[in-house]
Amino acid sequence: MSDNSDADDAPTDHTATDGETNVVAGWHGRYFEDFEVGDVYKHPFGRTVTETDNVWMTNVTMNLNPMHFNEAYAAQTEFGERLVDGTFVIALAVGMSVIDVSVNATANLGYDRIRHHAPVFHGDTIFAESEVIAKRESDSRDHVGIVTTELRAFNQEGTKVLSMERTPMVLKRSHAEPSAEQPPGWPEGVGTQGGE
Repeated sequence: MSDNSDADDAPTDHTATDGETNVVAGWHGRYFEDFEVGDVYKHPFGRTVTETDNVWMTNVTMNLNPMHFNEAYAAQTEFGERLVDGTFVIALAVGMSVIDVSVNATANLGYDRIRHHAPVFHGDTIFAESEVIAKRESDSRDHVGIVTTELRAFNQEGTKVLSMERTPMVLKRSHAEPSAEQPPGWPEGVGTQGGE
């Protein structure tokens, strides 16, 4: 597996001179050129699922299955307690993957082969990783490429709870022109600028 660090693109001189501010590039996310089939990105930070997460997601999406909001009902099932809404687990895992996979995406083309492998309960901590399984140039847009990853989520015991394929269109570095002063999502001129 390749090392896709942006070390060559980051400034190496961290010393500001003559009272000037030195703005140093942070993580700008991966661009199409950075993805290699077979690479696995273990996304930073686990996230503990709370009862509030489950209740809000269930209410907001009008999921009327009592398994998610009726403790008396759920206690009589094979699980013995409420299950976390599966669409919350999907949204959480996708969100966790954005930092490594789609900070620079222009669109998500699909979520495929979604599988729930094990239930998620209140108090479980979810971890996620993505493996690059395919990449190709876009047939219709020169400024992006198409990347497919397998996204996998695990609980704190290492049990796989979710897997899915995710396919975003990702900007090419040459079209993004990232800089320390204007990272992804920042309007030009906002915040500290170099030399201030």
